[in-house]
Amino acid sequence: MQLDEPRVALHRDAAGPFLAMRKAAAFEGMDLRAASGFRDFSSQCAIWRRKFSGERPLLNAAAEPVERTGLSEDELIDLILRWSALPGASRHHWGSELDLYDAAALEPGHGVQLVPAEYAAGGPFFGLLQWLEARAGEFGFYRPYREDLGGVLPEPWHWSFAPVSVPAQGALTPALVAEALDGVELPGRRALQARMAALFVSHVLAVAMPDPGTRLA
Repeated sequence: MQLDEPRVALHRDAAGPFLAMRKAAAFEGMDLRAASGFRDFSSQCAIWRRKFSGERPLLNAAAEPVERTGLSEDELIDLILRWSALPGASRHHWGSELDLYDAAALEPGHGVQLVPAEYAAGGPFFGLLQWLEARAGEFGFYRPYREDLGGVLPEPWHWSFAPVSVPAQGALTPALVAEALDGVELPGRRALQARMAALFVSHVLAVAMPDPGTRLA
């Protein structure tokens, strides 16, 4: 469903808990907003194409731009997948994921970049991260990319609504993702499909599970 204020598209079951969490954050002086919510397959493909082509930068583990000259197709794929999901396997497809920030902490003229430095000590969203770590579980949200498990790098902005995302992850299979890519004009598609079994383990299954106390229903 589409929320108008704040504007974000979410699974219908996640909308109410998100708004309740936003209300609780407001009591602490924070304006909780989402830079991204539901993202469809076409949008994820567009992100992939721009990164593969060089229209958008490739980033290393420190979120610094990487020189792409001389990189093999598999090396490009590995770099993209450290920060961006494979189309068909993005958790944002489920409507359960939110990239969160505190609009009240933004300085004039500062845009949201969604980089780790913004959520580290001294960054504008450090306070929000501390609050979410303490309170988000009450509303059913948790961080799937809490630590580096060899796939996607830690994303302190990315929060998942467990009652929707846990069963969605359980229902997804490598075959379903590979099938979604069939016939799609996506650079690196054949290499992705050939590596699907391994990539599924490293970039779909290798995520943190909800913390104890996270509401699951």
